[in-house]
Amino acid sequence: MNQRSRLSILVTQVLIVSLMIALFGRLFYLQIGAGDKYRDAALSIQSRDIITPAIRGLIVDSSGVPLALNRVGLAVTVDRSIVDRQSDKGELVLRRVARLLGLKYGDVYLYTRLCGELSKKVKAGCWTGTRYQPIPITKDADVNKALQIVERADLFPGISAAPVAVRNYPGNAGVNIAHVLGYVGPLTEEDMTMAVSKDYRRSESIGKAGLEYQYDAYLRGKSGVRTVIVDRKESVIDQAQNVKPIPGNHLVTSLDVRLQASAEKALAESIVIARKNGHRGDSGAAVAMDIKTGRILAMASYPTYDPNIWEKGLTAKQATDLFSESNGVPALSRVLQGLFAPASTFKAVSLVAAANAGYNLNASYSCPSSVKVGNIDFQNFESRAQGTITMKHAIAISCDTIWYRIAYDAWLRDGGLSPKAKPNDYFFSAARGFQIEEKTGIDLPAESSGRLPDRKWRKAWFEKNKDYYCNYAKRAPKSQQTEFLLALAKENCVDGGTIRGGDAVNFSIGQGDTVITPLKLLQMYAAIADNGNIRKPIIGKAVVTSSGKVVEKFHSTVLGKLPASIKTLKFLQGALREVVTGGTAAASFAGFPVSISGKTGTAEVFGLNSDGSKKDNTSWFASYGPSEKPRYAVVMMVSQGGFGSSVSAVGVRKIYETLFGVVGNRVDPKKALFPKGPPKTLPRISPTLKVVK
Repeated sequence: MNQRSRLSILVTQVLIVSLMIALFGRLFYLQIGAGDKYRDAALSIQSRDIITPAIRGLIVDSSGVPLALNRVGLAVTVDRSIVDRQSDKGELVLRRVARLLGLKYGDVYLYTRLCGELSKKVKAGCWTGTRYQPIPITKDADVNKALQIVERADLFPGISAAPVAVRNYPGNAGVNIAHVLGYVGPLTEEDMTMAVSKDYRRSESIGKAGLEYQYDAYLRGKSGVRTVIVDRKESVIDQAQNVKPIPGNHLVTSLDVRLQASAEKALAESIVIARKNGHRGDSGAAVAMDIKTGRILAMASYPTYDPNIWEKGLTAKQATDLFSESNGVPALSRVLQGLFAPASTFKAVSLVAAANAGYNLNASYSCPSSVKVGNIDFQNFESRAQGTITMKHAIAISCDTIWYRIAYDAWLRDGGLSPKAKPNDYFFSAARGFQIEEKTGIDLPAESSGRLPDRKWRKAWFEKNKDYYCNYAKRAPKSQQTEFLLALAKENCVDGGTIRGGDAVNFSIGQGDTVITPLKLLQMYAAIADNGNIRKPIIGKAVVTSSGKVVEKFHSTVLGKLPASIKTLKFLQGALREVVTGGTAAASFAGFPVSISGKTGTAEVFGLNSDGSKKDNTSWFASYGPSEKPRYAVVMMVSQGGFGSSVSAVGVRKIYETLFGVVGNRVDPKKALFPKGPPKTLPRISPTLKVVK
């Protein structure tokens, strides 16, 4: 053998040895070094997690009356691991069960499909869990029909019937409270992508709105997980783990079902009054708060809906009706999402602004029928002249022209159309001090923030709309090209980014571009009553376990102080009392045995309804009582309701009647809701309320 041959053999041997070393090294790494990693990966391929949702915790009022609980429903479920083995992939049995239950086959098919099996365009209604757990196609099956399924298993392979917990809003004491409680719905792909730290499990139901959403982490509990091992044919051959679900905790709120029922009834009756007076009365809100603690005692919105429809499954018509303009958009909470011009209730802010600007609150002022600003006459309410009156009486009878003059004078001192580099802006500053443009911070999702149309806002608005107004004749529909609107568009094109005299006087009486929520107005008047303390409203009191152990307590916080001296606040409090004793609300509270302070508001609304009719005024009444030692604040608003004095003030009186136990013109202590104030202790929640029939 020559030298070259021996060299070739040596190279070949070295190559073979190297390959063997690399192979054994790789095998060692896979089996020893990374063994745990790949063992887990292999197990995940052949294991399936079956989720058992936890029983959701209750939501109760301050006395323990359940507002949201779980009732027993009869669910008919489909086991895809069995149904899919049919020669037709289960179509015959699904059609058979759909026919028995009176359902559409298309709906049943959709309910039992995994979301990943369907087109990306089709997501609503699909199953977010796995095929190895029972998939419900209804939770309210008829008992007799469910028995047919159980008794004829040969005709319904893979179909079962079993009792399940269904979220229920019982409406105790006749309350609806849909907008506050919210609802529960199935977990979606969007929820999963947003829930990085929420430990969600597919096929769970989670809070989607209201308190159900806000306190979902406490109420939801922890789902059980049963992990099964399947073979290549997807048959279960073993069980790896079985972790039982942990029930959710209960939420105790500050709400009181008796006051809630009263608020809902008073609001509905006020809307009826508005309609009898010839107004549209399309929506409204009522809300009551404990001034000292910031706790919400009642919150009503109109129109409303049955909160149980979400669990039953929305029909296409129900979904449309919830957001229909013609129905008044029942899904919208007017209390914390509706934005309305506050009208004369805003004069409390203007009084603080006038005091800060140096006006003598104890002086008398002329209340003429109109005030000319530029080339426009701004009218007093109903164009009445009231002569020379005190500032307190001006608040009581709601004179507008006094505020026109003060606001116009302050605007001129700030430079008018050529403002100073640093204008005082007493009115804007006062409104900012009342936190007009900030959310109240209530423990409910989707709260709207108000609008403060100050110089900064006006400039941004102008930049956004300048092109439209400068080309108004070409871009606006013919129906909106009236002489007034064309002139207004021309004016906006020229100086729409500047605060004009008309803007200043409108702002002083809560008109123009200023809008707030009823909840914000409640917070403002509660602060006036509480000597300037602006509190964050809150509904949740505590989270407790079924055994009564307190998990967490919740309290309101003081967010700031009103920009007013104690002297100014005392003057304002006296003026608001005079509104009820001898002003615009005197007739509505005639003979009322408890001292109430407040302010009416009647906001003019620009625009037309869908039928072409002119929009009616917004009716307001903001209040607190008892006047000497304020404890409760109550606000009512009726959209397109007419006068605040004859509509909303009447409704607020009825709420106070329930609070204080007023019968006729006297107080019956036995009927007062809180003789010693709202309850401070937590109620005992009976374990038997977890699931009820």
